[in-house]
Amino acid sequence: MKKLENKVAVVTGASKGIGAGIAKSLASAGAAVVVNYASDKNGADKVVAEITAEGGKAIAVQGSVAKKADVDRLFAETKEAFGGVDVLVNNAGVYQFTPIEVVTEEEFHRQFDINVLGLLLATQGAVNSFGDKGGSIINISSTVTRITPPQSAIYTGTKGAVDSITQVLSKELGPKKIRVNAINPGMVETEGTHTAGFIGSDFQAELEKTTPLGRIGQPDDIAPVAVFLASDDSRWLTGEIILASGGVR
Repeated sequence: MKKLENKVAVVTGASKGIGAGIAKSLASAGAAVVVNYASDKNGADKVVAEITAEGGKAIAVQGSVAKKADVDRLFAETKEAFGGVDVLVNNAGVYQFTPIEVVTEEEFHRQFDINVLGLLLATQGAVNSFGDKGGSIINISSTVTRITPPQSAIYTGTKGAVDSITQVLSKELGPKKIRVNAINPGMVETEGTHTAGFIGSDFQAELEKTTPLGRIGQPDDIAPVAVFLASDDSRWLTGEIILASGGVR
């Protein structure tokens, strides 16, 4: 039997990048997967098609995690399709590096609404859906909380909040048999890091010099860690912040 057989997983922001990699790996391990996306329907449909082509189960559900009505619909459609939820991966996130001189209210709220409020709303939906059996919540944070790069005050602030929330909720939800852990990736090559100009940049080169394993990551470096945290192999882990960074800390 596969490691996640008969489990249902919701992955937010799963139309591309790390989220897509996690969704596909959870499906390969036997889980039925809900691929949430905010705007990239084509990307989400592609992830679903790849999963079903391999014999897995998946659906795509549009919705912004920063809007409670969308989150409620996400979990309602999950219940209708698969009957319940066992795993939530809070992967949806946005980032932009901005010098403090040009920080705006709009950019602050954009990042905090999705990266922090969105995580809280999705977690609330999952907690209400897990039931007595409990479940596993996996928050995707970032090693920016350790390396604190210049011009990342807003983004690093959001991920610092994610780390703290992870540890708070592990204590709050433990009595309900709900485990809450975080994965903090280093730089990973995705559509997003290409668009942001990080790939091929001096920032990437400097990171690679200080990374013990000598390279940036790929989505399939992160996905197996999520599978582990979703499975009973990690049944005695909660409140952990796992650096998946090639040794950067």
